[in-house]
Amino acid sequence: MSYPAVAVVILSWNGKKFLEQFLPSLLKTTYTNTTFHVADNHSTDDSVEFLRKNFPSVNIIQIEKNYGFAKGYNVALKQVEADYYVLLNQDVEVTPDWIEPLAALMEKDKNIAACQPKLRAFHDKSSFEYAGAAGGFLDKHGYAFCRGRFFDTIEKDTGQYDTEIEIAWASGACLFIRSRLYHQLGGLDADFFAHFEEIDLCWRIKNARYSIKYCPASIVYHVGGGSLQHGNPKKTFLNYRNNLTAMVKNLPSDVVLARTSTRFILDILSAYKNLFTGNWRDYFAIMKAHIHFVSDLKQIISKRKTVWKIIEQHKIGEPNQNGFYKGTIIVDYFIRRIRYFSELTSSKFK
Repeated sequence: MSYPAVAVVILSWNGKKFLEQFLPSLLKTTYTNTTFHVADNHSTDDSVEFLRKNFPSVNIIQIEKNYGFAKGYNVALKQVEADYYVLLNQDVEVTPDWIEPLAALMEKDKNIAACQPKLRAFHDKSSFEYAGAAGGFLDKHGYAFCRGRFFDTIEKDTGQYDTEIEIAWASGACLFIRSRLYHQLGGLDADFFAHFEEIDLCWRIKNARYSIKYCPASIVYHVGGGSLQHGNPKKTFLNYRNNLTAMVKNLPSDVVLARTSTRFILDILSAYKNLFTGNWRDYFAIMKAHIHFVSDLKQIISKRKTVWKIIEQHKIGEPNQNGFYKGTIIVDYFIRRIRYFSELTSSKFK
């Protein structure tokens, strides 16, 4: 039996602590055709020297400046050859046989472009992890949510999401993707810097008619907040700006104006909610995100045109809507008080 080549690529910035903690588990990976790469995003600590001394089997890719998560990966992956890439966060602990189920899933259907494992929390290994849980979904206004995580409500893993399903997006904490499609569809949007960039890429993949899957047979453990902690105003800024940008780039032409406008208004309401509850840092972060979005709108619209030309060149059919939710998750969560994926109305999924 031949095993496709899998390149595990960790983008690291000042990540010596995480590399020291998690590389030993990664190097116990049992998959036979794997290479390991650390792309150092111009760290100011002694990460590179540490790697050379302690992990000589790991290939080091040195990037000349800190390009952020998105462009950093684009620069690094141009230097890596493999059938599949795994974009793996530096703060992830893997299990020895984590790659086998992912590779097997991808190999059985060439129309699957990407997948993710089950993400559990490193500090509470019986619970799902915020950044991906049991697969990602999007509602009609661009709000991202997961099986196992709605906003800040995170479920224990009791086997309730052990079914392999199609999803809207796979977590950037551990994104298993066909290398060919990564490059053909433009990779991560460098202007995003970090946050929502994997969802934007996955949205392009779905618009090209490929599918994205959740693979529960593979399990990894994610610390989360390794670069920017949850609640950091810079993270808030990036999430709000990038979310609106991704909507303009990826929504169908007949709904893009209405849904993006509605989301813009909902964001303003969210900003004032933060202001009135004393969270003025997030208020200013959201307003700053909107100012940047509006000032960049001409460029974003131009980028949308380019993106859809690329999709037209590489698509295998009409956009794949599986994993997209026709409802509004903030209404379900804050008004209807729905806390679990299983409580959502199945008819509202595409």
